[in-house]
Amino acid sequence: MQDTDARGSSPAFLRPQNGSSHRSSGYIPGRIAPLRPPPPSQSHAAAEFTSARQEARTRLPSLPVEQHRRQAEANRHKNTLICFAISSLSLFVALGIFLGIASKYAPDENCPDQNPRLKNWSPGKDPEKRVFIKKGDLFRLNSDATVHSIVIQDGGLLVFADDKEGSKNITLRTRFILIKDGGMLHVGAEKCRYKSKATIILYGKSNEGADVLEFGEKFIGVGPEGTLELHGHQKLSWTFLSKTLYFSGLAYGPYTFKKNFSRGLNVRVIDQDTAEILEVLKFDTHEFSEDSLKLQNLLKNGSPGRIIAVAVGDSAAKNLLEETRVTIQNLLGSKFVRGLSYRQAWALVGVIGGGNSSCNESVRNYENHSTGGKALAQKEFFTVDGQKFVVRAYSEWNDGVPVSGFQVEAVGGVILNLLDDASSWEPGDRIVVASTDYSMYQTEEFTLLPCPECTKHQIKVKENPQFPHAGEVIDGVDMRAEVGVLTRNILIKGETETTCYRKKECQFFSYDTFGGHIKILKNFTSVHLSYVELKQMGQQQIGSYPVHFHLCGDVDEKGGYSVRTYLDGLSIHHCFSRCVTIHATNGLLIKDTIGYDTLGHCFFIEDGIEQRNTLFHNLGLVTKPGTILPTDRNSSMCIGIRDKVYGNYVPVPATDCMAVSTFWISHPNNHLINNAAAGSQVRHIGVIHHRL
Repeated sequence: MQDTDARGSSPAFLRPQNGSSHRSSGYIPGRIAPLRPPPPSQSHAAAEFTSARQEARTRLPSLPVEQHRRQAEANRHKNTLICFAISSLSLFVALGIFLGIASKYAPDENCPDQNPRLKNWSPGKDPEKRVFIKKGDLFRLNSDATVHSIVIQDGGLLVFADDKEGSKNITLRTRFILIKDGGMLHVGAEKCRYKSKATIILYGKSNEGADVLEFGEKFIGVGPEGTLELHGHQKLSWTFLSKTLYFSGLAYGPYTFKKNFSRGLNVRVIDQDTAEILEVLKFDTHEFSEDSLKLQNLLKNGSPGRIIAVAVGDSAAKNLLEETRVTIQNLLGSKFVRGLSYRQAWALVGVIGGGNSSCNESVRNYENHSTGGKALAQKEFFTVDGQKFVVRAYSEWNDGVPVSGFQVEAVGGVILNLLDDASSWEPGDRIVVASTDYSMYQTEEFTLLPCPECTKHQIKVKENPQFPHAGEVIDGVDMRAEVGVLTRNILIKGETETTCYRKKECQFFSYDTFGGHIKILKNFTSVHLSYVELKQMGQQQIGSYPVHFHLCGDVDEKGGYSVRTYLDGLSIHHCFSRCVTIHATNGLLIKDTIGYDTLGHCFFIEDGIEQRNTLFHNLGLVTKPGTILPTDRNSSMCIGIRDKVYGNYVPVPATDCMAVSTFWISHPNNHLINNAAAGSQVRHIGVIHHRL
């Protein structure tokens, strides 16, 4: 039986080839084959031959034909499955691409700036413009702005614009922001943290504007039914050193030497693993050949890998033996020592056994009592802890005076080893390292550098430390310095003047202390701040603090809040009146918050009626005296501030003042868990229980 390529034809019963309607003996009932056109007309002989051939073919067994049919059907089924699989795969790929593109541009319901009802808002820069955002006003701030003030009320909403790349950089300058009666201010959200850079600057002098009732001046205020949600990029707040940070970044400190008229070869032997100066030597090879032999023996007996620095003082060539020159050439890799001449300035830094590749040297000729500059040799090395350091040697004649010298110091940044994973800290971030000495003023700030060679427990800083900071447990006492990051991508900053102008404060402070403040009142709708930086906040007057919960009552589940009110991961630094004040407020959570370089009690529980507040894993350091309360004051403030002293009473500093504390706890039913007070003028933790 012949096949056909006409796959689309309908099957038909085969008719006998001789045209008869009678079935031949080889006919198989029900057998089907693709329909084909009738054969052309032929001669009788040809017809007989064809008929005989077809009859013979019809007599073949039916089994091979059935197998062929089944194989064809299997192939068609296989091809159908392949086509279906390819089509399905293409569909899924296309669907995946579509969903990927859609997800990239689809709004995230957790992100407040992606609310489709928001309108882009660019108020421009007009310091006289008073903005009221009220019912129906749903604004997305997408550019820098300066206004007089902003009041958000009656369901009004202000959101800072953001994007997935974090490319926005928005700065809002205003005298105050008041949020009340259903008003809302959002910068990011707990489930959609702000990725860009947002800055709110509170500006104005104390004598320029009228107070707003209950809030004062230069503030972000949250009144009844107000909402304030600020959520920055999440990062490790603070940790500890895991190894001691040494003065200058090197365990044995920097080394500097400079001397005139030190004749011969001045030599320093330096440990390659620690940068320690092991030997300070001088060989008068100008006058004594014995000194030349001593230098030769030093090099031959020195440990391979030792760093050798050499600088000529005055002259060193007269009795520098040829065999010593050869030794210097072979062991240190010098190219110039064989030709060293009278009063020639020469400096070398090399490694014993290191050859030319580990040698750096310089030579300058002596003429008319001068070499016309320094012969300077320098080379960089790494300690076993990965700290880069440089060794320098120099020699010169300057106006008839021979000068030689050496330097060993850390370069390219200093590496700090930390207890916790600090990979969330970024180049450019500012950090603070607590003092581990008697003075809190040995606390230091640093700027982070890129460090591709660092592990996740290491960082590199730009500045060289001016003081040592312990990083070990010594005799069972944990002496490790606290290390906190100050930088956040949401910044609230009080704008200040360059000098002090308020007479009352200027007698005690040389700088402007009239910063901004955040104040929250009772019956607010929602307040949550996480990973926000507060700088130059607070004022030296009662009630104006960087963050102040004022007479708020219960702010957790007991007060009807489904999500407990909290401050998480805040950085409060260089501020002018406390860090966080809790006044007649219960159930507040403060965690992972840093209070650094502030005036007056830092974490302050005010009246003694506050309960169930939790302070968990916070860090306070460099808590300095302030003027507000007697317990904030130092001795000069205690005696000098007499406006509220009864009669002619003269305060006694030791008993009436001098109690400033990093943590001021006035009721025992509050929880202090795993906090660190790392430097206060007087007390670290002051626990004052009032009589009931």
